[in-house]
Amino acid sequence: MFKNYLKNRTALILSALILLILLGSTAAFLLLNTGEQTGTIAEIYQDGELIKTIDLNAVTEDYSFTVSGENGTYNVIEVHHGEIGIAEASCPDKLCINMGFIHSSAMPVTCLPNKLVIKIVTESSSNNIDGVAY
Repeated sequence: MFKNYLKNRTALILSALILLILLGSTAAFLLLNTGEQTGTIAEIYQDGELIKTIDLNAVTEDYSFTVSGENGTYNVIEVHHGEIGIAEASCPDKLCINMGFIHSSAMPVTCLPNKLVIKIVTESSSNNIDGVAY
């Protein structure tokens, strides 16, 4: 009976310790990630070179434009207030279109066959914790 008491007590202490660590980690993440985003900028790269920068918060009307590449490749990029994405592309797999529109820096839109990358940067992104590893 004394052995069961020790096992139960040890399990209870370990459970409480794990819960305390989890709550502390969550609280630290929330407290450190309170940076206000003052501007959302989309950067468009082709073949590793920055070709266009767009302030997504300043967009008042939706518009689109075409980025042309080598050998007749192209991407039609749509811009809305606060988000950006690829609407049409000459690549064979169309994965870049299926990535949808982005509005945060968590994951960029990429079109590898056309060597195009669209990523979001914020003025306060250097102060934020990045929870995504890629």
